[in-house]
Amino acid sequence: MTAATHRNTLLTPPDLAPDMELVMRVPPMPRDSNGNGDIFGGWIMSQVDLAGSVLPGRIAKGRIATVAVKEFVFRSAVSVGDLLSFYCRVDHIGNTSITVHVEVWAERRPSDPHLVKVTEAKVTYVATDSEGRPRPVPKD
Repeated sequence: MTAATHRNTLLTPPDLAPDMELVMRVPPMPRDSNGNGDIFGGWIMSQVDLAGSVLPGRIAKGRIATVAVKEFVFRSAVSVGDLLSFYCRVDHIGNTSITVHVEVWAERRPSDPHLVKVTEAKVTYVATDSEGRPRPVPKD
């Protein structure tokens, strides 16, 4: 097989909303799991925060800070061996803040791959200046 044969071998959720953008993919590692082999919820939350910051960082054209998590739903356990894909869309742009919806999908069983939505969240970021104070989000 050539490299061209392997293109597009990563799955995309069939019912993913068209306005969702893939911003990150990461495989959880054994160090991210508890004694039962399930990935720590806190590790997933930190990855959601990283992925969720991608679009607001572009829109704000500078520093941003997480200010609120309005909703965080764990739908299914995540295991070592899953490949997590983080999809985001901007739900709201305010004067200084940007709210993002994040969906996390796990690609499971490489021998017979299937996708499972494992987490979704709404996270709000605020644009900040060099001293950490809120600043206006650019309008362009």
